[in-house]
Amino acid sequence: GVVSDDTRQHLVELAIAGHPDLQVDAREILRAGRSYTVPTLEELRNEEPSRPLALIVGADAFLGLPTWHRWRELFGLDHIGVVSRPTFALNADSMEEALADEFRRRHQTHCAALASAPAGAIFTYTMQAGTVSSTEVRARLRAGAPVEELLPATVLDYIRHHRLYLP
Repeated sequence: GVVSDDTRQHLVELAIAGHPDLQVDAREILRAGRSYTVPTLEELRNEEPSRPLALIVGADAFLGLPTWHRWRELFGLDHIGVVSRPTFALNADSMEEALADEFRRRHQTHCAALASAPAGAIFTYTMQAGTVSSTEVRARLRAGAPVEELLPATVLDYIRHHRLYLP
């Protein structure tokens, strides 16, 4: 079934509880009406103008960037980290032309720009073998298939206790 914003936020909080360098920012959940990435990043940028920011997205979301509200403005607000599975090779030839142009111009092979500039670079990362999508995790939960190796124990306990993601 559908899970509320508050519940999804709580699941993320459970997942990162053991990582003190990570924090949940709930401003998009608290904002009235539709929420878009660029205004959120503008708020973050205004709070700390020189701090490097990185928006981490999956390869599928990155390829869809040209459909995002004010997408070209992202590059002036943050760096973009693109995460893909080992079976997917991200290259400019598979992108819409405007995105391919940005990718060719901004792609960096290492993260040095994160420390030297507040925004503007695109970094690519390949996930470890054996990773699965959140869609597949939810499908496994609905089917009663094992997911213990895919989720932190605290998250799985909460999901089971509250009977989330069941048909």
